[in-house]
Amino acid sequence: MNAKLSATVMGVLTLVYVSLLANTGFTLLTMDSAVAKLMGSLILVFPVLAIWLTVMEFRFGIQIEKLSKQIESEGNWPALDFEFRPSGRPTKDSAIRVFGDYAKKVAHDEGNYLNWFALGLAYDAAGDRRLARAAMRRSLKLNRG
Repeated sequence: MNAKLSATVMGVLTLVYVSLLANTGFTLLTMDSAVAKLMGSLILVFPVLAIWLTVMEFRFGIQIEKLSKQIESEGNWPALDFEFRPSGRPTKDSAIRVFGDYAKKVAHDEGNYLNWFALGLAYDAAGDRRLARAAMRRSLKLNRG
């Protein structure tokens, strides 16, 4: 629940920032200077980009949450044999070991969304968020058919 609250707060803060930035952009557009008009135009591009990125992140999070619930309800949650630190995070060595196991499974059956999902969890545990997200995206794509 904390992740959803944090994402919502960040979304609202982004919208406030976008509003303030857009106001500055429109103000610059009303000035007579060509440089000010150019800056105003460019400043208005950033809010659009920020909104688009925020929407895409929320959408990805919702899709992963939905897939996670589906996998759990079907009883297919991957058995990730991690050793944990006192903080609750997996140790790097165990994450790398689990990652190796699921990397092999993915290599043998690239069309299995469950293997890609587990690989994404292993990447995340190993600290590679970029590859974790890529694996999760692949899992989503394969699950949709």
